[in-house]
Amino acid sequence: MLGEECGRVELSPNPKGFVIMDAIDGSANAVRGVPFFCCSLAFATNEKLSSITDAAVTNLSTGDVYWASKGKGAFLNDKSIFVHDEKPIYKVIGINSSGSSPELLQKLAPIFEKHHHVRHFGANALEMAFLAQGLLDIFIDLRKKIRIQDMAAGYLLIKEAGGLMLDENLQPLDSDLSYETRLSFVAAASKEIIDEVFSLIK
Repeated sequence: MLGEECGRVELSPNPKGFVIMDAIDGSANAVRGVPFFCCSLAFATNEKLSSITDAAVTNLSTGDVYWASKGKGAFLNDKSIFVHDEKPIYKVIGINSSGSSPELLQKLAPIFEKHHHVRHFGANALEMAFLAQGLLDIFIDLRKKIRIQDMAAGYLLIKEAGGLMLDENLQPLDSDLSYETRLSFVAAASKEIIDEVFSLIK
């Protein structure tokens, strides 16, 4: 098991894989009563992010469950979900800027100036589920701070919903499953949206 609170715990001498868990993603929201926090679970067959085969994100405010199995699609409760596949009238952009350096904020500033629909709700896994559902067009986290536990389930949800998961160099995202690993990533509905948004900050 790889958990945010417990770290890495070996439960068997011959494991079949890893359960990756964040019991409450968005804990600051939960403590203050902001109704946007979730439980995030994923299962990986080996030490790589790309080996995740199953995932679930439970919205703890509504009880809705987002889930996916590799090669079988993504779902909200019992309904198939997909990333937004039409050119949006206006883009809804998620950016996790919490604890960002002044340099990173300056780099991202043109996105805020160009687009008035920038969001960050405070629970990465649930925001990634929203992107898989088609409610966001792109979600950016370039802080090199996010833990595997915060985004493992969202990684599979987005890919199974038809979206892209890329690293900070806009290459396909993969990583080891170390407790110490910290990542940057870009999740998006399409390459066209990535190209348009990132043209502003290059």
